[in-house]
Amino acid sequence: MSGVTAQGTDRLGAWERLSAAPLTVLSVVFLVVYAVPILYPDLSPAGRAACAATTVAVWLLFWADIVVRLWLATDRRRFVREHLFDFVVLALPMLRPLRAVRLIMIVLTINRRTEVWARGRLAVYVAATTALLVLVSALAVLDAERPAPDSNIVAFDDALWWSTVTITTVGYGDFYPVTMTGRFVALGLMIGGIGLIGFVTGSLATWIVERVSAGVDKPSAATSEDVAALRSEIVALRQRLDADERQTG
Repeated sequence: MSGVTAQGTDRLGAWERLSAAPLTVLSVVFLVVYAVPILYPDLSPAGRAACAATTVAVWLLFWADIVVRLWLATDRRRFVREHLFDFVVLALPMLRPLRAVRLIMIVLTINRRTEVWARGRLAVYVAATTALLVLVSALAVLDAERPAPDSNIVAFDDALWWSTVTITTVGYGDFYPVTMTGRFVALGLMIGGIGLIGFVTGSLATWIVERVSAGVDKPSAATSEDVAALRSEIVALRQRLDADERQTG
């Protein structure tokens, strides 16, 4: 039974390694076709239809991936429990008010790949994650706010500025969302900003503690020299004792 379980785990791991890069590319494609109609509101109907069709195709491929992983999993109930959030996001209907929520899956997929690429490089990982959150949030809030009659976020540069000051928890208040979807995006961005700050602070504290501990545990140069000198004196003393014993003998 354990052999079957190990084989299933290997198959699942092999599929995840094989699909990691294509899923990342699909996430980027999804982000592009999501952004184009927002950045270009005068896009032709044919262009909008192409973006919508690509969105549906990518979403179906994401469904196919999670179905394959579920089929390869040895403990499918556990797989569902561990990936319940992914199932919920994928199950959301393709409606305009929920478009911002669907970006969560894209952010998670790209972020997981970034973590693998930048492992051991805190600055690279944090910079990539921050840039991704700022960009996605700016697009999502502009998509939600621009149609609102009393909105003050009507251009991408305004949305980008709002996203930047929000994730840094500065919040000047010159731009703010007025729709429910926009406020939901703001809530997620603020939580993400606080989480990033906590992650950086915790990682920096851990690094400092490790450096201090390594300095305490490592013997100093003076101590090493003292030990070497003591060994030399012991060897000389032993040689002298041997010489005295030979003379008396």
